[in-house]
Amino acid sequence: MLSGINDQAKSTPSEAGKMQNWKQKLIWTSAILIGLLVIPLMIPMSTYTRQAESLAEKSLGVPVHIGALHLAILPTPRLNASDLVVGANEEFRVAHLSVLPAITSLFSEKKVISSIKIDKPIIKKAALDIVAALSGQPKDTTSKTTVSVQKIRINQTTLIWPGMHLPEINAEIDLNEENLPKTAKLESVDGKLKLDLTPEENRQIITFSARAWTLPAGPPLLLDKLDMNMVLTSNKLDILNIDAALYGGNLSSHAILTWGKAYKLNGKMKLDNLAVHEPVRLISKSSRVSGQLSCSGPFSATAKEAGQLMDNLQANIQFNVKNGVLYGFDLAKASLMLIGQGKGGETKFDAFTGLLDISAKTYRFRNLNIESGLMAANGEVKINPDKSLNGKVEVEVKKSASIAAIPLEISGTLENPKVFPTKAAIAGAVAGTAVLGPAGTGLGLKAGNAVDKLKGLFGN
Repeated sequence: MLSGINDQAKSTPSEAGKMQNWKQKLIWTSAILIGLLVIPLMIPMSTYTRQAESLAEKSLGVPVHIGALHLAILPTPRLNASDLVVGANEEFRVAHLSVLPAITSLFSEKKVISSIKIDKPIIKKAALDIVAALSGQPKDTTSKTTVSVQKIRINQTTLIWPGMHLPEINAEIDLNEENLPKTAKLESVDGKLKLDLTPEENRQIITFSARAWTLPAGPPLLLDKLDMNMVLTSNKLDILNIDAALYGGNLSSHAILTWGKAYKLNGKMKLDNLAVHEPVRLISKSSRVSGQLSCSGPFSATAKEAGQLMDNLQANIQFNVKNGVLYGFDLAKASLMLIGQGKGGETKFDAFTGLLDISAKTYRFRNLNIESGLMAANGEVKINPDKSLNGKVEVEVKKSASIAAIPLEISGTLENPKVFPTKAAIAGAVAGTAVLGPAGTGLGLKAGNAVDKLKGLFGN
């Protein structure tokens, strides 16, 4: 009994010592952690901030401002910067930037950055001028890269481009030892857009996909699906294929875009079974046609700026619209109105075919043929840049006592189109009726139409 008590008494000081050691370790660990947290805050960073701004300004050639610079030890050593602004007009702004160095490279000749994390950058179009000026500077090919970046992560990028509404983008870029991209993945914050880039020798292989995406420029067309495969070199983008689904139709295309002194675009397209009314309405509020559109043909454009390419578009498109309506005028009714003009109404058709020539913002419809039950029409129409119309269509209404095809002039605007018989047709019909009575109306129309065509050979 006494022996047990003595043994217990002997063990008590030992356990007390262990407890004391544990407390000391806890105190030292806490002190170290506190030191790691507090010491970076005690290091004066204002001098380093000014030096960093000066070096950046010298390299970029534009003003650089760093709102704050902090050194952190935990959870891993890193350098944090906030409120970073580049350019006199804030062409590039970053809310927060974090640089994580590789610890093992700190004492080696070549420093390695494990990752750079950039949060909420805002990039204006004018920032491209800064990048262009930087890339245009002569490079020292004899010097070796002393800093290597392995990965760049960018969160919630906002791109400010005139006339464009672009979604916020997340990006992840892996770099090689020469700080050139190995792979790059971009995805919109809403998940609708994805882009993958993979270098291959002296070119970049790019795949792009979009789902339920509205075009950021031009008419706000909604694409149900868009898949593109492209190859990028120093001054050329080869769009190998475009596969898109929109408004019930399917679009396939390929094109080549080059740049240097000017941007040049060349390609071909094919569209099948597009429900044309809605996209046409987006292009022009005065939508004048509906039906199922199929078309194909080449296109090209040249401009000093990429954003001007659509304004300088040239195209030769063969088209076919089935089971549709031309709104704003009734060709059959207008063909029977020898005095006065056709205005309002609509023309239903089974098939509407022709050729569309696009030159800048002028649209010329040639070899038009419209078939609809008892009515047939053919001719040409031009839509001018100011949306005014001019053209001529011959309409034949097939009745038991069919008269000649009646030439109609088309004028007015897309908002207010006007259709009426030509002056020569009216004069011929009136003369024929006066001489031969109602039986002479058709003969007069033929004569008037012949005069119109003969006149056209020698100009107006």
